[in-house]
Amino acid sequence: MNKFNIVLLNEVREFITTLPEEDRIKFRGIARSMELGVFDSLYIKTLKTPIRELIIKNYRFIFFINKNKIWFVGAFIKKTAKTPKSEIENAQKLYSKIISLK
Repeated sequence: MNKFNIVLLNEVREFITTLPEEDRIKFRGIARSMELGVFDSLYIKTLKTPIRELIIKNYRFIFFINKNKIWFVGAFIKKTAKTPKSEIENAQKLYSKIISLK
């Protein structure tokens, strides 16, 4: 039984479709682990609480958890040492909108 439900915003879904098949499969497997509440073997970094970054190879998936949902709100290919500030700010805005709806 799932502990969490995964929510992918359209831009994240579109980003995933551009990945090579091997990486899409890897993302699906990791997302499945997250649904089950298994985070210990995943490479996750807290950017600015509650915003987090899932790291898979050189791909970054920005997400947060609200209640029983994991919201993936951004995705990009990592090219520099730091996560772009715009990615974090966008995630924070979406987080604020989502928690205000509930």
